[in-house]
Amino acid sequence: MAGHCELGVTGLATMGANLARNVARNGFPVAVHNRTESRTRELLERHGDEGELVGTFSTEEFVAALAPPRRILVMVKAGRPVDAVLEELAGHLEVGDLLIDGGNSYFEDTVRREQAMAARGLRFLGTGVSGGEEGALWGPSIMPGGSPEAYGLVEQVLTTIAAQVDGVPCCRLVGPGAAGHYVKMVHNGIEYADMQLIAEAYDLLGHGAGMGAADLAEVFEGWNAGELDSFLIEITAKVLRQVDQATGRPLVDVILDQAEQKGTGRWTVQSALELGVPVTGITEAVFARVLSSQKDQRTAAAKVLPGPAGRLDAARADAFVDDVRDALYASKVVAYAQGFEQIAAASEAYGWGVELGGLATIWRGGCIIRARFLDRIREAYEADTGLRNLLFAGYFRDAVGQAQDAWRRVIATAAELGIAVPAFASSLAYYDGFRRERGPANLLQAQRDFFGAHTYRRLDRPGTFHTRWSEDGQEVEA
Repeated sequence: MAGHCELGVTGLATMGANLARNVARNGFPVAVHNRTESRTRELLERHGDEGELVGTFSTEEFVAALAPPRRILVMVKAGRPVDAVLEELAGHLEVGDLLIDGGNSYFEDTVRREQAMAARGLRFLGTGVSGGEEGALWGPSIMPGGSPEAYGLVEQVLTTIAAQVDGVPCCRLVGPGAAGHYVKMVHNGIEYADMQLIAEAYDLLGHGAGMGAADLAEVFEGWNAGELDSFLIEITAKVLRQVDQATGRPLVDVILDQAEQKGTGRWTVQSALELGVPVTGITEAVFARVLSSQKDQRTAAAKVLPGPAGRLDAARADAFVDDVRDALYASKVVAYAQGFEQIAAASEAYGWGVELGGLATIWRGGCIIRARFLDRIREAYEADTGLRNLLFAGYFRDAVGQAQDAWRRVIATAAELGIAVPAFASSLAYYDGFRRERGPANLLQAQRDFFGAHTYRRLDRPGTFHTRWSEDGQEVEA
């Protein structure tokens, strides 16, 4: 006899458990399952009264609790655990049932898994979920990728539990195949850049201007009331306010300066290189985390490598705060412009048909990179569906243009004080490189032709040419 639950969730760590609670609280009966039974029992004991949560303690019992066609959300660690769970479940399912991978899986794994499930008559959705534990519980941003038929089986559930902004759910079918997981990957890459930019602003004002955590909290709270309004700016102010109970110091001051990562930022950069898209801000953010992990080497280097150690005088500090704000905003625009360009390039390369304005719409709520200016991005793509780069949109062109003097002063000051700002600096370098009609790559092509006969093209006539640089200097058409 078939069960009645409209969704099953297996994998009850924080994200899985909170999504299950969200589903149940919104009136959908949900079956829950975890390899470790104690986690299932704990969820039922603590939150069983929040809605219809049906505990199951074997794969057979889990599948039997579901109404056909069975719909199962898999929330386990990316990699081999996903394959193991899918294989176990597939053996108990019937043609037309649906499996959803809601973790941060690598998009090429998603392509393989969808094909493997299709060969067994099963539907599959590779689904990005953003928002952390609070978002999972109260409304995340959800990015499903797969067929319209597969999405149709869970559309009502997903759009109901997603964050809602202006009455619009932060969930939509992103595109076929691995589009959902790819978009979530780049979302995380943008998140890396955004977090690194905020960390650099914190460093510039703290180390460079001598501001303490409490003063910095006020600065970030002020910024969050303006154009920089975003989840990450908001939580930065809260982090800076937190006092360590053991020492009485700001908690941020006693946290080890080594940043970890789970791979999505690195995957974003690797894919961008394959596609030929310059995501310089995301790349520098990934490498900044790698450099932070080299704590022992940095400690040794601090004792022997010379550099400036000054601070701004008080007379410059107030103006510097405003400059850093403007530089942060301009650099943030570049990070999003690069990320959206990468998604557009991947969509074209893989035939996904991702609608960039729709993507900005579902990122306005629930997700980690939600920000006020995502409405501006949505409006830009609605006004020009063929927009090649956000910097061409009037609002962003003007905003970055107005901020560029402050942006340049900040980077010059950082160099003067010896403060590393790789994300700020690379963003400005991208902007300056992008806005120049003629750059220095002509010299690179000449060098390549000199040592490798790689040829070059000319400005004044069509064709491809090679020069005998080391002989008579004769140019020949290749």
